[in-house]
Amino acid sequence: MNQDNTTADMLNNDEHIKPTAPTGLKVLTVLTFIGSALGLIGAVWGYATAQRNYEGIDKLMEQLNSDSLPAWAKSMIGDPAHIVETITKSYENRIPIALLSLLSVVLCFMGALQMRKLKKQGFLIYVIGELMPFLTLFIFIGAFSFSGIGFYVSACIALLFILLYAMQRKHLVN
Repeated sequence: MNQDNTTADMLNNDEHIKPTAPTGLKVLTVLTFIGSALGLIGAVWGYATAQRNYEGIDKLMEQLNSDSLPAWAKSMIGDPAHIVETITKSYENRIPIALLSLLSVVLCFMGALQMRKLKKQGFLIYVIGELMPFLTLFIFIGAFSFSGIGFYVSACIALLFILLYAMQRKHLVN
């Protein structure tokens, strides 16, 4: 009977079963991996096109000031001076912006990878990586970079993912 109890105890022992990530967390991490790949492409593309954009400011200003551009489109664009300043500062600071963008992508990827392994520190790493591009824009381009539809879409996606990961924190164990 002692041998039967030992066998039953070994079969019921849950200590050796490694917890797995829930489906929601797996989906979020896969989406983060895809987003990180897109962020990597965006960082490289931004660096590669900064000089071309800077050299094309005059042509852009002609298009923005032309009469062929409808009034509603001009109202969506905002102040052309901000556009020129954004392009100029993006060009002047293209190296630190690119490096911090790449660091942000790496932090998001590593944080998601850690959370997929159910590690709590992955959430903090992910949040830092998600918020870093906004801080980078503020430091190197200025507060007016926080206007426009692109900013609002990016901010909403970042906030959504942070909230979704925060709801999955209960599954993170170590």
